Amino acid sequence: MPMQLNVGDVVKLKKKHPCGGYDWEILRVGADFRIKCTTCQRQVWLPRKEVERRITKIVVHADSGQNFDDDGNI
Repeated sequence: MPMQLNVGDVVKLKKKHPCGGYDWEILRVGADFRIKCTTCQRQVWLPRKEVERRITKIVVHADSGQNFDDDGNI
């Protein structure tokens, strides 16, 4: 079952971007995702499967605007 990811969510990925950032904002969802590095604003397209595999945690949910700690608690 696919993860519940929405436009505006900020996620942390396993590997850092060459600019040094780990956090990415989701700009488009579907079979392919468009994500933007929150550090350098670079945008990339990745397949859903690849994005879901690389996510370590959801930092901010766009619908609630709430931040989560390392345990996934609000």
